[in-house]
Amino acid sequence: MSTVGAVLALTAAALVLAAVVYDAARLGRPAEAREPPLARLRGRRAAPEAAESWCAGLRIHGRIDQAAYQQRMADLAHGHRTHHSAPSPTGR
Repeated sequence: MSTVGAVLALTAAALVLAAVVYDAARLGRPAEAREPPLARLRGRRAAPEAAESWCAGLRIHGRIDQAAYQQRMADLAHGHRTHHSAPSPTGR
């Protein structure tokens, strides 16, 4: 085996060993630490996005007026979760 071949084999072995050590250390941490930052961010934004979609649907279908829609969106923009019930079509 030539010297260049030995160096390449040693480099490849070192990279494989580094990958094994990295994976073992990563798997040894709690699950929360392994969760990617974007997934955590998505989890935090999922509820406000669902509320925004719900309010938009109410507005599109005429269940709330423009002022109520704007107030709900302003509340969501400021981080307030609103639990307003939509007015019934019969006005009850």
